[in-house]
Amino acid sequence: MDNVISLDGILGLGELKAPDTAPPASAASGCSSSSCGSSDGPADMAPEVWEKVKNHPCYSEEAHHYFARMHVAVAPACNIQCNYCNRKYDCSNESRPGVVSEKLTPDQAIRKILAVAKEIPQLSVIGIAGPGDSLAAGGRNTFATFEQLQKKAPDLKLCLSTNGLALPDHVERIAQYNIDHVTITINMVDPEVGQHIYPWIFHGHRRWTGLDAAKILHERQMLGLEMLTARGILVKVNSVMIPGINDEHLLEVNRQVKARGAFLHNIMPLISDPAHGTQFGLTGQRGPTAQELKVVQDACEGGAKLMRHCRQCRADAVGLLGEDRGAEFTIDRIEAMGEVDYDDEARRSYREHVEAERAGRAVSKAAAKAEVQDSVGAQAAPILIAVATKGGERINEHFGHAREFQIYEVGPQGATFVGHRRVDQYCEGGSGDEDALDGVLAAINDCTAVLVAKIGGCPSKSLQAAGIEPVDRFAFEYIEESALAYFKDYAGRLSRGAVSVRAGQDAVIRTGALTALRA
Repeated sequence: MDNVISLDGILGLGELKAPDTAPPASAASGCSSSSCGSSDGPADMAPEVWEKVKNHPCYSEEAHHYFARMHVAVAPACNIQCNYCNRKYDCSNESRPGVVSEKLTPDQAIRKILAVAKEIPQLSVIGIAGPGDSLAAGGRNTFATFEQLQKKAPDLKLCLSTNGLALPDHVERIAQYNIDHVTITINMVDPEVGQHIYPWIFHGHRRWTGLDAAKILHERQMLGLEMLTARGILVKVNSVMIPGINDEHLLEVNRQVKARGAFLHNIMPLISDPAHGTQFGLTGQRGPTAQELKVVQDACEGGAKLMRHCRQCRADAVGLLGEDRGAEFTIDRIEAMGEVDYDDEARRSYREHVEAERAGRAVSKAAAKAEVQDSVGAQAAPILIAVATKGGERINEHFGHAREFQIYEVGPQGATFVGHRRVDQYCEGGSGDEDALDGVLAAINDCTAVLVAKIGGCPSKSLQAAGIEPVDRFAFEYIEESALAYFKDYAGRLSRGAVSVRAGQDAVIRTGALTALRA
């Protein structure tokens, strides 16, 4: 297998080089233009915390543009049942948590990790997120995998996800294996709400149901969270937003997990397609719209820091967030490769480049933000824009090739990443798919503009007819600086009456992570 994600390819630079102008040392520690949660920079946290998060694509919004994660499916058992979950094995066409194509033994997982690390220099994190619970069944496979990984690939960060039921029993062992990042799925802090989400749990050698189950789960989750944060382990809390059940309640979840030291809070939309066979899907429980999700996330600002770039990945996901290259690294292919010599030289080189890239970006982001504040002031309200990108924080994807658009809220206070929208690729084989185009329009219907590297005449006209401005003049430039430059121009046209504020719209969320299609 070729190293198909090249360093220059991911950044869209043509050649790999450091920024032309190195910023002052103090500027490199500045915050990104967003003050929102996981986009914080080194000036916003202790140095030891920054070291833990700066290359973790889930714990840093900025890092997710540059770094890849890998999940290994070594934990098939689960100790609770969630109404939104249906674990599926040998399933390659569904992209959501709890789904895998191959369950692995710890030895197979290590071989796969070493092979992926050789091929993908962006790899920085190894996580265990199922397909069941990483700590069910005593966490045997989870800890056996991490024990080997510590010795064979010490530069990779270790991460696990859990529902929290068994967590208090394993905190000491988590600390022992230097697992710096733990995600707990916490959907409620009131068992009255929880009983509508969890039919049963298995704890203390017996099955519990109803309110009793929710009470036990809540107590164990809170205890585990407190134990982890007391040991300096970073905790991300995942919450599934379920309209009519816990949507309003998530503000209280946010408040309570912050009080217990959670580093991030990730509020995710419910995946409720009936085809997935979940209880909520089969009973018609809908997921939130894009606007409903944003309203709840915005209401939580000021509480626990928010993560908005989650892709709700499969339990065997490989690659950058927003893609899944797991199909390239099946067990059969890994075994055909033979023994793999572990070498972290390519990853070290890549990380050094990203550090230099980040240093230069801190200055340019601050300058772009200051220019908008000086010239626009508060005369124009913030807008949403969609961006077609392959990564590297650049506008480097053709509109017709995009399978995801990143959404930014842009205004006088800066450019803030607020989410992503999955779409079907509009252009395949040289021709456009009108049904796919309708899906794209529905996905970005709340946006004023879409920034792309290139766009054809036909989709451009369709976007304009829908009131969305197609913009390709920032091709291959950085996203935040370009978004702010666009907003400055937009505000000027707005003040002259050349454009009008787009009427409020809502958009369709298509949940799940992407599956990469690569040769």
